[in-house]
Amino acid sequence: MAASLEAPIAARTTLKIGALLMRLAVLVLGLLLTLVTGAASLAPIPPSNRAALIHERLTEANLNRDHVMVVAHRAGWKKDGVVVRAENSFVAIDHAVSTGVEMVELDVRRSKDGTLVIMHDETLDRTTSCQGKVVEFTLAELRTCRLLVEGDRRPTDEHVFTLEEAMLHARGRILINIDNKLEPEALVEVADLARSLGMSDGVLLKMAVWNAERLQLARDIRRAIGAEFAFMPILADDAVTEPAFIDRTQSALGAPAAELVHWYRDSSEPITSDGGPLLSPLARAAAVRNNTHLWINTYPITDRPEGMVAGGRGDYLALSTGRPEDVWGFFIERGVTIIQTDEPEAVIAWLDAQGLRRSYELTN
Repeated sequence: MAASLEAPIAARTTLKIGALLMRLAVLVLGLLLTLVTGAASLAPIPPSNRAALIHERLTEANLNRDHVMVVAHRAGWKKDGVVVRAENSFVAIDHAVSTGVEMVELDVRRSKDGTLVIMHDETLDRTTSCQGKVVEFTLAELRTCRLLVEGDRRPTDEHVFTLEEAMLHARGRILINIDNKLEPEALVEVADLARSLGMSDGVLLKMAVWNAERLQLARDIRRAIGAEFAFMPILADDAVTEPAFIDRTQSALGAPAAELVHWYRDSSEPITSDGGPLLSPLARAAAVRNNTHLWINTYPITDRPEGMVAGGRGDYLALSTGRPEDVWGFFIERGVTIIQTDEPEAVIAWLDAQGLRRSYELTN
């Protein structure tokens, strides 16, 4: 009889001790949380969603002209003119985030079975371990193609990935500047994908506009993708020279930015002295009137004159002469507040030294 009572008593005693220990653990945990919270309140609190803060600066140009935004071309694959990372790679995206870049440019194509994938060239030859056209490979086949570091063709651990995977990798950390290598209407599909992932404010969509007919197409696509998306025109000065057209385009599209191309196709010509018609005082006035950023590209194009899309004032000139003010500074003086570059680290370091960057951690 005594033995049968001992077991329940021992069980009840064990339960009481366990309950006491649990309450003691909760008390200690609460104490620790109080101490941690008190300490953390004394330090700067990093933004919980940096991409949302970047999107805010992108869409409020007139409130942020004291901060020059930086876009990493092909996600940031070079340093001092040398390819150091696979272009359009997760490693490049991660590096861009760590250096403070606002946007990574990613190139979008389609697989044989219709999936949107990330790839710059029409073929896989230059940047992967495979050979042939992207559109001739299924997604499963593309996943066998390893990304290479161009130059020494060093293989990486990454394979060709989808736009969806890229969006998920970047989500909340950095914006994606979509360089659409497909028909303009594919931007609607890109927008639908972003919306399904809760990333309407995580991408920037764009298309080239050069006349009234093209502007109407851009307006139709803009309407189809939805006003919540950032959408901008690409304007090149071989076709667009009138500030009135720039004004009309920015206004019609509700564009937060205008990507400008100042052609320099002949290396024997002198580099631009004024920035061309797209960076005229009237064009700057149109940007202010429409609350729009002016965007310039200083990266080189393979086998073309240095600075071909920037009036000859490209990244190489800034680095080789040690006078970045003749390149990045030149455009900033003419109203540019977004620079797309192959040298994001160098650009950010120079901008910081000039007091032309504001920390996102200080944003309310």
